[in-house]
Amino acid sequence: MKCLKLALMGAIALAAMPLAAQAEPVAEVLHYWTSGGEAKAIKELQQAFEKRGGKWIDAPVAGGGGDAQAAVLRSRVLAGDPPAAVQIKGPNIAEWAAAGALGDLTEVATAQKWDDILPQAIKDVVKYDGHYVAVPVNVHRVDWIWANPEVLAKVGADVPKTWDEFNATADKLKAAGIVPLAYGGQPWQDATVFETVVLGIGGVDFYKKAMVDLDEEALGSPTMVKVFDQMRKMRDYVDPDYPGRDWNLATAMVMRGEAAMQIMGDWAKGEFAAAGKKPGVDYICAPTPSEGGYILNSDSFAMFNVKGEDKKEGQALLAELILGKEFQETFNLYKGSIPARMDVPMDKFDACAIKSMEDMTAAAKNNTLVGSVAHEIAQAGAVRGAFLDVVTAHFNSDMSSEEATKKLIEAINLAK
Repeated sequence: MKCLKLALMGAIALAAMPLAAQAEPVAEVLHYWTSGGEAKAIKELQQAFEKRGGKWIDAPVAGGGGDAQAAVLRSRVLAGDPPAAVQIKGPNIAEWAAAGALGDLTEVATAQKWDDILPQAIKDVVKYDGHYVAVPVNVHRVDWIWANPEVLAKVGADVPKTWDEFNATADKLKAAGIVPLAYGGQPWQDATVFETVVLGIGGVDFYKKAMVDLDEEALGSPTMVKVFDQMRKMRDYVDPDYPGRDWNLATAMVMRGEAAMQIMGDWAKGEFAAAGKKPGVDYICAPTPSEGGYILNSDSFAMFNVKGEDKKEGQALLAELILGKEFQETFNLYKGSIPARMDVPMDKFDACAIKSMEDMTAAAKNNTLVGSVAHEIAQAGAVRGAFLDVVTAHFNSDMSSEEATKKLIEAINLAK
């Protein structure tokens, strides 16, 4: 991102020039929430914005994980025409702020007392140099298994609590002619599964060393070899049509009973909810096997420097609405996530959400809350790409686990 600074300076300066004219609040919102549950959630924000007199310009970019959107955003900013609000997260927020591309939300943050209602882990993400530059929408847990109880019952199995149990159950399902794992063969999905295996096999301390600190000894360790060994086993548990499949289509396989389980963040729950499915009845949610870890993903909207008071008013209104109690509740009920602010009543949320909130609170207290690499919380840009490239190359080839660890170290060193 540093190499963008010079190219951005002219574009940002142009975009930031104020206009004196007053107009209705306007916001062009760039996002990648296009699946069923996600689309319902973003529609709630649009309707709330329009009820307050705002003009919403929807700019969706299909493709889970946001990789396609990132390319659109970069070209828009370089052209001097940034959207008002953009769905980005993790270190990407700080990188855009360091490049001078983001506005300052201090006024609305102070008025709404964001410092008092947000957990520290979230504040660390959406603040830069002591100022709020983005507004958090939610908290997603990444390390979930979503299972069809009727399918598991066919082989007399429960949701596995260890990776050995996972393999034993998957072997039974496969022998019975059932697809054990609904899977979408896209790099960010490969990395999503990979990081849950890292957490489960290596533990929280190992996850932090390897995935966050990028410690070479951890990355090249026998433990990481075991992680890739487990990924190789899981390659045998997916159906042959997995390459390129979108994550929500994999979720639909579980809903229809075509597969037993899916490993995916709790945005998958939004798909079950949109289809009228009930937790504990039509599907089961359970953390992937680990000893108390919690992999955090959080969506935020960063507010880019824009010209025109109407757009700036739109940004302020959006920020106010996004962290309002009413929207935090409604949005996250649709999205499958839990509120970013800590004072939202949970009485309308289901057992999966309550479990997520309880586990996140415990993980924060016990220092076992870790950021997702696949979803750009712990790493961003080239380093995240290095993980995705190697994990995907290993999953889709006969590459040995030992070779994968060596390639991972090489790729990360090049990316840093």
